[in-house]
Amino acid sequence: YEMKALGLAWTSAALWGLTWGAQAQERLRVADALPVWHYISESATKLFMQEVTRRTQGAIQFDYFPAEQMGKARDLLNLTRDNVVDIGYVATSYVSDRLPLSSVAELPGSYASACNGSLAYTRIATGDGIVSRSDWAPNGVRVVFALALAPYQLLTTKKKFDGGSSAQGQKIRIPGGGALDAMVNRLGGNPIRIPSPELRESLARGTIDGLLFPLGSAVTYDLAPLLKFTTLGENFGSAVIAYVISEARWRRLSPTVQQAITEAADAATRKGCATMDQDNEVAAEKLRKGGVEWVRLGASQKAELTSINAKVWRDWADDLDRRGKPGSQALRAFQAALEQTR
Repeated sequence: YEMKALGLAWTSAALWGLTWGAQAQERLRVADALPVWHYISESATKLFMQEVTRRTQGAIQFDYFPAEQMGKARDLLNLTRDNVVDIGYVATSYVSDRLPLSSVAELPGSYASACNGSLAYTRIATGDGIVSRSDWAPNGVRVVFALALAPYQLLTTKKKFDGGSSAQGQKIRIPGGGALDAMVNRLGGNPIRIPSPELRESLARGTIDGLLFPLGSAVTYDLAPLLKFTTLGENFGSAVIAYVISEARWRRLSPTVQQAITEAADAATRKGCATMDQDNEVAAEKLRKGGVEWVRLGASQKAELTSINAKVWRDWADDLDRRGKPGSQALRAFQAALEQTR
């Protein structure tokens, strides 16, 4: 019996090897807008490509085009849909008019870690998920893997945010999106949209009094010398990035390659979000050492913020519902996914 089982195992292994060996090597083009040294490139994108190649025993290889080499960030959705690239990067906020439901993961106060947000968004943006059906499928693509960035904090130059009217009249930079605009307005602040490369100059000139930003990015852009306070452990919104493949290109891949891509994508998501969460903790300490004071909200302040966030969520969902989009359904699905992935 043991010899028979061993023989079957050898046969299965041989057949598995023949399956890949019989396939001609195929090269897929991956394009994004990130610098080649970016933490997402290092921890997720490159890992994904390596894992697919390993799992297919070299049958699938990749050509990687970072830093907008194949097109501007805003154009990569179309370039992927049209098969100019095989797997392309999409920052959902850049094309929010075409991916309105994806901003559910950008709503303030929804999750505390990048992994919770990333895994929850992946649940509703892949397979038969509501965002997969309503956002991505109409654009002719499917999500390979996605990451929700670490929650934004509120960093300020003079006045700490500690609830109440502390944000009243403050000029707060937001990364974009109607929900964050509404949240800052409800806090009594004035939302201003400024590109990330211009933040240092804007802070130095007093054009803004604060900003919603990931702590890691605040370190990357060397903003500590211009800041005095940052919240810690809150969620003032976030952003989602996804790597997608056209539905037509996906269908041309064999089932075994599709399986390898799916498994590698899961590994990339988990490694990428874990890296973001770790980097967030390191960045908080670097900011503190750079003279930025941590601000931890008390129970009453958190309750106030939770109430404001709930109103922002409701307004977001109602607006989409009025436009004929399943906003309320997407919000419920995301909240359920957050509970399932905590």
